[in-house]
Amino acid sequence: MRSLYGSGQHCEPRAARCPIGSVHVARLAFFDLDGTLADRQSALSDALTQLCRSRALSPDAELWLRTALADRATASDFARLREAFGLKASAAALWQEYVDLMAAAVTCRPEVLEGLARLRAAAWTIGVITNGAGDIQRAKLAGTGLADLVDGVAASGDLEIRKPDRRLFELGATRCGVSLADGGWMVGDNPTGDIGGGQRAGLRTIWLRGRPWPDELAAPRHVVDDVTDAITILLNETE
Repeated sequence: MRSLYGSGQHCEPRAARCPIGSVHVARLAFFDLDGTLADRQSALSDALTQLCRSRALSPDAELWLRTALADRATASDFARLREAFGLKASAAALWQEYVDLMAAAVTCRPEVLEGLARLRAAAWTIGVITNGAGDIQRAKLAGTGLADLVDGVAASGDLEIRKPDRRLFELGATRCGVSLADGGWMVGDNPTGDIGGGQRAGLRTIWLRGRPWPDELAAPRHVVDDVTDAITILLNETE
């Protein structure tokens, strides 16, 4: 299947062929957080609207903030905001307010929570591997109810390394009380970070289609439209 993204043409990868024969793979499933389990973009718009209103930020400051935080947010962004616009509030206070607002605004669909609960009931170990500051990513997990369904979390801010670095996956495995030696799965929407990173870590991969696919990247095991489809694939692996 071919797909067009933006102004450039990118071929969507074909799912990798499964080798003949049975290979044991641990019931270990890692998931990306933003854009896979949780809807960051909708939450971001709501949280920034509230933050700008509560702090009476100027239109220029609001535009700066929305641009800076479009893909990722860290405490240093708020230090730069404070300096650029001469805000009286401390960077720490601004960051914490943003974290709290994001935790309140972010959502995870009920069917996704139900699917993860089914995986746990089927004796799967579930981890989250996410690029982002540890405090805000864990706040999102708590705010959505996902924290009760995962065994371990590795955020890039914990080690100052980012997906696709294998070390972040190793940290996730350790925090889940398992090893990457027996394999497992990685599910995510970012071709390089999630799929490429999962492959580097020796994991089978499931890609949520949508972003441009790099020509040089090996194909994932499966390509799906929604994370619930990925969960169904994993549950079928259990049978």
